[in-house]
This record gives sequence, C-alpha cells and structure tokens, in this order.
Amino acid sequence: MPVRAAAVGLGVLITAAAAQFTMPLPFTAVPFVLTPFAVMLVGAALGSRLGFATQVLYLAAGAAGLPVFAPSLVLPPGAARLIGPTGGYLLAYPVAAFVTGWLAERGWDRRYFTSLASMLAGLAIIFIGGVSWLSTLPGQTIGTAIAGGFIAHIGLDLIKAAVAAKVLPLAWKVYFTNTSKY
Repeated sequence: MPVRAAAVGLGVLITAAAAQFTMPLPFTAVPFVLTPFAVMLVGAALGSRLGFATQVLYLAAGAAGLPVFAPSLVLPPGAARLIGPTGGYLLAYPVAAFVTGWLAERGWDRRYFTSLASMLAGLAIIFIGGVSWLSTLPGQTIGTAIAGGFIAHIGLDLIKAAVAAKVLPLAWKVYFTNTSKY
C-alpha cells in the first residue's frame, strides 16, 4: 500500500511538473502544455485505477490552490480553473489516464503501435472534454472551440503522443532487461 501511495504522489508531481512547461498561444485561451503527455504516461504506467486516482488528486490539489496547474496571467486560479476555458481538458484527465491505464493493463504498452493507439485514445478523450467545454462558454461556437482548442494544438499533441508511445515500450524493455539479471 505505501508503494501505491508513493506512486500516486509521484504521478501527481510528474503531472504538476509537466504543467509548468507552458506556452500561451495568442489566438486561444488554451495554452500549450506538456500535461497531456504526463497524464497519458502516468495512466499507462500506473494502470487504470491508480492513474485515475493520480489525476483526481492532481485536480484536487489544483482546486485547493496549490500551484500545480499551468501558470497563467489570464486563466483563473484554484478551483475556478476547473470552470474556466481549460476546465474541460482538466476534468478529462482522470478519464484519459483511466483509459490509457486500462489499455496498458491489457498489454497495449509493450509495443510502439499499440502504445501509440492507447496514447491517441487518451488524447482524444482530453480533446473531446476540452473542446466540448470550450464550445459552451460565452462567445464560443463549436467552430471557434475546434479552431482554438483542437486545431491549434493537435500537431504538437500528436508529437507528444508519439513520444509517450515510444517511452513506455522502451521503459518496459529496460526494466525487463535489468530485472532479468537478478
């Protein structure tokens, strides 16, 4: 049990650290962040339940006012962030981590192409949550939400998914290579 708690705590720290790498985009309220990369990797590495728990704890820490969300001069702090322009993305993190973890539990994290498919599934969940939420905000339409919340980000997010998909099978290979010596 202490190992699981430590793994969840480490997952929260990894997600929070990834959120600090942010780049505001001038044409949308949604900044470019590395957080989806961490969400997908943590979910796949910890599995469905612990990945989900990690992201719920991350959201709770941010809602409580801890500086775990992406730094921003324009996005609201604390719990208000969950109802601001990025709220849909944030609230999709636990589901995305659960799905990537569930697929990893079924061996999808062992080879590049299946790992990529699981990362893309997680990324799709994040985008669906984010764009859906954006489209409900005042002054937004589904078209502007797709333009600012999906099209503006998809290129770099596909690269993040491809890197995450490469990291996980490589980590398994290193792990099994090193543990088989003992």
